[in-house]
Amino acid sequence: MTNYLPLAKTLRPKLIAWRRDFHQHPELGFQEYRTADIVARHLNTLGMEVSTGVGKTGVVGIIEGSAPGPVVLLRFDMDALPITEATGLPFASEYDGRMHACGHDGHTAIGMGVAELLALTRQSWRGTVKLLFQPAEEGLGGAKATIQDGVLENPTPSAAFALHLWNQFPLGKLVVQPGPLMAAADHFSITIMGHGGHGAVPEDTVDALLVGAQAVSALHHIISRNISPHDTAVLSIGRFHAGGAFNVIAEQAYLEGTLRTFAPSVRDRLIQRMAETLEGVAAAYGARAFLEIKDHEFTPAVINDETMAAIAYQAATRVIPEKHIERIRPIMVSEDMAEILNRVPGCYILLGAEPEGGAKGPHHNPRFDIHEDALPLAAAIMATIATEYLQKEGTEPPPSTSL
Repeated sequence: MTNYLPLAKTLRPKLIAWRRDFHQHPELGFQEYRTADIVARHLNTLGMEVSTGVGKTGVVGIIEGSAPGPVVLLRFDMDALPITEATGLPFASEYDGRMHACGHDGHTAIGMGVAELLALTRQSWRGTVKLLFQPAEEGLGGAKATIQDGVLENPTPSAAFALHLWNQFPLGKLVVQPGPLMAAADHFSITIMGHGGHGAVPEDTVDALLVGAQAVSALHHIISRNISPHDTAVLSIGRFHAGGAFNVIAEQAYLEGTLRTFAPSVRDRLIQRMAETLEGVAAAYGARAFLEIKDHEFTPAVINDETMAAIAYQAATRVIPEKHIERIRPIMVSEDMAEILNRVPGCYILLGAEPEGGAKGPHHNPRFDIHEDALPLAAAIMATIATEYLQKEGTEPPPSTSL
């Protein structure tokens, strides 16, 4: 097996330059045209078979080793968030309202580095590596779009892996585990219809704002009284709009929120109770309430395959000390890599990238940043996982107790 870490360290200046360029020029989901062009041109220089426009703005690169063999997919997301940056970095975003606040600039650079590492060593491994630079991970369905465009075909991968930089973990800490890692995510909206009127005569109205406030309180009690304490779920209301003047009782209220679960049965139960609770609260005040679950935006839970997690673990120990590889309790954020893992056995891992001096801001925060020493480390880990899988495909995994 190739020791990829020394090679990856020689790419460090390139990785940092790529990451800073992407950070300075962030592009939102399905708008990653500049980013995709840079990626595609790099993959072409490495002699890869390159496809663009996959899932609208995604890029796929295919590289073959020294002999035929299995196919493994590595996925790297590219999109930024609609956030105005407040880091003060010399390479901060040039655009108000657009920022790489989740590390996808780093992921794209890592993917380009992995492509270069694999191209440099292609005579030492067999099989095929398919690199997916995915658009629109941030809640816009980018993974689904690439799947609909055939990313899991021609050739069809038998395993899939992805890595996320995590700036709330110390640099070099790696999370590799089988089973649940990230939650399923639902986006829902609630519309409450009342009867507006003058603020001085509330008896002639049905106050949609009041009904909405009661609904928020009631919804937040659902989880504690409707699912087992052994299950996990989160319900959060993130938006509440009602009224337009200080002396007018609102006729309509609009709320939006998110529901996070792991088990489909828990999700179904909570959605049922949300609808029943809203109906009851609205009826008590003479209003009507309408719940919409935006199923087209649903992201399933990230569930790692046991065999693939074991392979990723073994590969990671070739790059970093085993004592730095840990398990965590599953977290309630979501990731649409789940769409791929629902179709192809694989593993999603987290790599610590806390910036020097401590985290300036968590993920999705205007002050978010990463430690750039994580870039070569991540590239070495992903290249090692890919080639480890290609070498071990079809063999028994290491015992799960090693995880």
